[in-house]
Amino acid sequence: MIRNSEQGYGLASATLHWLTLILIIAVYSTMEFRGVFPKGSVERDLMKQWHFMLGLGIFFIALGRVLLRLLWPTPRIVPTPPAWMEKLAHLAHLALYALIILLPLLGWLTLSAAGKPIPFFGGELPPLIAPNPGLRGPIKETHELIANLGYALIALHGAAALYHHHILKDTTLTNMLPHKR
Repeated sequence: MIRNSEQGYGLASATLHWLTLILIIAVYSTMEFRGVFPKGSVERDLMKQWHFMLGLGIFFIALGRVLLRLLWPTPRIVPTPPAWMEKLAHLAHLALYALIILLPLLGWLTLSAAGKPIPFFGGELPPLIAPNPGLRGPIKETHELIANLGYALIALHGAAALYHHHILKDTTLTNMLPHKR
């Protein structure tokens, strides 16, 4: 099934979810491993280029995910968790969506404020704002702060999925797995 149902996420939502995870790992890896290369080196610049492009890829995928979330139902969790847990999960999902939309957007704004090109897989995206060196620093610092908080948020999301699967033994994780199709 392509669409979500009460029994599980559809192929479209599940594919975008797992693709987002792969891209997040790649984006974080490019920034963590860029330090292996000397400043100004071709390799370091290449890591930055991939960071920008993959991050923007996450942004566009996130927009698609939001659209699917608005159009299609969210699968039921069996057995139904307590109301407080559902509210907490909803807040965590809002935070995750904010992360995958705001981080790339802040990166795009950082490059725009610096007057640098915004590479996107052989093309170039338009700047979102006019060059403004005074804004570049605060935007970049905000981007980095949210990225650091992202580590904890992503770990919490993964831990919660495993907790639901192994401790609560509900369908939270299996709703997103391919065998449900």
